[in-house]
Amino acid sequence: MNLFDLSGKVAVVTGGTHGLGMAMAEGLAAAGAELAITSTTPSKLDEALDCYHSKGYKATGYIFDVTDELEAAQKVALMEATHGKIDILVNNAGIIKRIPAVEMEVEDFRKVIDVDLTGPFIMSKLIGKHMIKRKSGKIINICSMMSELGRDNVVAYASAKGGLKMLTKNLATEWAKHNIQVNGIGPGYFATSQTEPIRVDGNPFNEFIISRTPEGRWGNPEDLAGTAIFLASDASRFINGQIIYVDGGILATIGKPSNE
Repeated sequence: MNLFDLSGKVAVVTGGTHGLGMAMAEGLAAAGAELAITSTTPSKLDEALDCYHSKGYKATGYIFDVTDELEAAQKVALMEATHGKIDILVNNAGIIKRIPAVEMEVEDFRKVIDVDLTGPFIMSKLIGKHMIKRKSGKIINICSMMSELGRDNVVAYASAKGGLKMLTKNLATEWAKHNIQVNGIGPGYFATSQTEPIRVDGNPFNEFIISRTPEGRWGNPEDLAGTAIFLASDASRFINGQIIYVDGGILATIGKPSNE
């Protein structure tokens, strides 16, 4: 199991204060990694750090906006000074705006692209420089099923996540010679606090997800931990530029309702 051991590694997880980001961060910490968690909201960061510490994980918090290159550069320099190195970067921070394309303002479109695509580029660029010098590193971009398909009212999000898939492949192409692996995780539909209101019997979207997912259920946040550990560890040292979809099989099929 040494292939999956992250002891002595430092993992930066952007937006790792709740939901899927926190689930992946906890997985990395359970495998031995020291965490550096980023957020734009002090109260959320404090609450998350309390949670990590209560479980015995070593975690430090940093407040900054990943879309601000100058601010991000300052905080990355602080992380390097504080932790001595950064071995793993998980580009998890993201937003979504559900607006029909013809009604979406350009500024809203640009905001989603900025957070979901430009932010990962900035963080990868800044941390990648140090990884290149050390000839070692793991970058995990959190993509989406929308990296592969479209859906009503998520034109900006799908555009950003499609771009993030290609950013992943391009960085892998450029940096593989430096022993840096850049891969992605594409979560399916997960049981989080955000989806809780619709995960009730009788809700059309709840029924849609359950019926169209071959496993017949929503994912649990902890279902992402293993994939994150795998991509952050030596177990994936010859995997590069790939997106692993953790979706219960939904992308593997055109979708057959369970009652058919």
